[in-house]
Amino acid sequence: MTEPPARPTVDVVIPCYNYARYLRACVKSVLDQPGVDVRVLIIDDTSTDETPEVVAQLTADPRVEGRRHEVNQGHIATYNEGLLEWAKADYTVLLSADDLLAPGALARAAAVFEANPNVGMVYGRVVYYSDHDDLPSVLTPPPGRTVWPGVEWIEARCRTGQNVLSSPEAVVRTSVQQRVGGYRPDLPHAGDLEMWMRIAAVSDIGYVRGKPAAYYRVHQQSMMRTRFSSLFADLEQRQAVFDRFFAEHPDLPPRLRSLANRSIAKDALWRAVRAYDRDKLDEIPVDELLAFARRVCADTERLPEYRALRRRRALGPRLCSRTQLFVGSHLAKRGAGLVGKQVWKWRGQ
Repeated sequence: MTEPPARPTVDVVIPCYNYARYLRACVKSVLDQPGVDVRVLIIDDTSTDETPEVVAQLTADPRVEGRRHEVNQGHIATYNEGLLEWAKADYTVLLSADDLLAPGALARAAAVFEANPNVGMVYGRVVYYSDHDDLPSVLTPPPGRTVWPGVEWIEARCRTGQNVLSSPEAVVRTSVQQRVGGYRPDLPHAGDLEMWMRIAAVSDIGYVRGKPAAYYRVHQQSMMRTRFSSLFADLEQRQAVFDRFFAEHPDLPPRLRSLANRSIAKDALWRAVRAYDRDKLDEIPVDELLAFARRVCADTERLPEYRALRRRRALGPRLCSRTQLFVGSHLAKRGAGLVGKQVWKWRGQ
């Protein structure tokens, strides 16, 4: 009698720090995945809540394993411990203890891997939510798959200067993850983008359309209005990501680095533009944003955002704010952003 083929194996690393109240639902979303053999790896980073007790209960299931740090090591070290030292399955997922996998997500990703040996990472659509008991309903596009050559996927990141993943929706081929390494400790705020690009530099990238891949919890801290210092740090971190990545991959086309620099500069300039439109120069240091844009992009003055900033400077922030002379450009930019979000939901780019 012929034995059935072995099912794909997936290790799901769940770092947990004081998220005991979410951990059961998170683990259940993994154990309920059909079509794959899962192993849940919980790393308790010295939680002070009931996490040890919850982990002890969950490990009654032989598919769940847990370990606890004696000293808090922080999220980067904890992530890398799970991804690089503990995970051994065919594929690996990093799942925060307050996030959820969507039903069937791992089997859908595994099917892409099995059909495309050169694919190193597969992701799907992530849905943002705030309540485990009231997950939002979403419109789902027709099912399908896309596989991009790695360089093509990198170019798309350079063109926007933005990440397109939140993390729980990403499944990585474990051999590729361990080949390229984990998160960089010196890139704590945008290191996931840099790591995704490292994966794309050595493999193709797959996307699964249709049903969601994961649910990402939006908590109070992430919903609060971000202060300018954090926004500026975001610009600097993303620029540092591209600088680090291209320094380590000099074989990639030079135009990609230039494209990334332009994207970051355009973002900085548009924030300065909006400071004039809203008369927020006392809160947003426009001169620093302009200086930043000039540092990262040699042809800053040829960008349309620079010309928009120059027009507003000629009129002054009070006139720009009170008359809303340039509201049309803002609405056009906002509309383009909304269209881009819809395209991302349907195409993953």
